[in-house]
Amino acid sequence: MNKKLPLNATALRCLAMGLMLLDHMWATVIPGNDWMTYLGRLAFPIFAFQAAEGYHHTHDFKGYCRRLLVFGLITEVPFNLMVSGSPLFPFHQNVLFTLLLGLLACRAFDDRKYGKLILIYLAAVFTFPDYNALGIMTVLAFHVFRGSKPMQLFAMAAIHCFGYQGQVIPLLGGAVEFPVQGFAVLALVPIWLYNGEKGPGGKAFQYAAYAFYPAHMLLLWLIRSVI
Repeated sequence: MNKKLPLNATALRCLAMGLMLLDHMWATVIPGNDWMTYLGRLAFPIFAFQAAEGYHHTHDFKGYCRRLLVFGLITEVPFNLMVSGSPLFPFHQNVLFTLLLGLLACRAFDDRKYGKLILIYLAAVFTFPDYNALGIMTVLAFHVFRGSKPMQLFAMAAIHCFGYQGQVIPLLGGAVEFPVQGFAVLALVPIWLYNGEKGPGGKAFQYAAYAFYPAHMLLLWLIRSVI
């Protein structure tokens, strides 16, 4: 990595958390400000990129997966409350499970266990993690195309501009429609400004970032409940 680039891992994580917060605020307590979700689309690809980078650098793959699993379980009730208002909601799981399945897909790919890759894909289809199976493919794409900006751009455009259906915005007077999820491709700008350095914070920041995920969801649910 070119160490003259300005963003380290800590800065990238803080940026992704801020963008995620904007998106979740739009979905809960400040509806109608669509620019917030447009910016929020950039958060997941940054998290996916950092998961792929973490996979490349970790010396304890099982420990990495275990952290995602534990915090995914901790997050599930706050996530359910935020998205549905109920502590139980089996039809949508939080993004830490997406990242966990993405890591398992990276390991299966490296081990050439393609049958396991198919099982991971099916698990994503039937367990409804955030960003579904295409979210797992995003993590895997950052791993497979690590160091290749053209292929990362191609993969991100294919997955996020054409893979997802849903809200679209008109462009050029309505002659062209652009999927909101397509804004995710812009996450490549800060990702390509990553310099390969960890940045300050160490383990304390790492666990604070994990804790931020369920904490902000619980807070948003509480705010929405009283306004």
